[in-house]
Amino acid sequence: MSLLKTIEPNPSFAPREAVPVPERLISGNPGFKTWAQDAARNETIHTGAWEATPGLTHSIKGETFEFCHILSGLVEITPEGGEPVIYKAGDSFVMKPGFVGIWKTIETVRKIYVTA
Repeated sequence: MSLLKTIEPNPSFAPREAVPVPERLISGNPGFKTWAQDAARNETIHTGAWEATPGLTHSIKGETFEFCHILSGLVEITPEGGEPVIYKAGDSFVMKPGFVGIWKTIETVRKIYVTA
């Protein structure tokens, strides 16, 4: 087993496709694609690529820490009680455990993610 893992931004295998659960959907008809590429520490850390089409959803991290690096597209994230922040290709950010807010996909977005 190698301890070095390259995360492919455009994987050649089929993604897992999903839609938001009804209680998280605010507006639009977003679809999600996930290309899970690695898991570690007894499946508590996950890495891969993720894509979403335009729409507005509630983002609730619970106990999860998530690092994101935007590859393409445009999103606006508004923390509960905070101001909106725009992220575009080349931007990186972290949503810490307990984060609650609104995720607005303005243009189809693709990101590399690490969750723990």
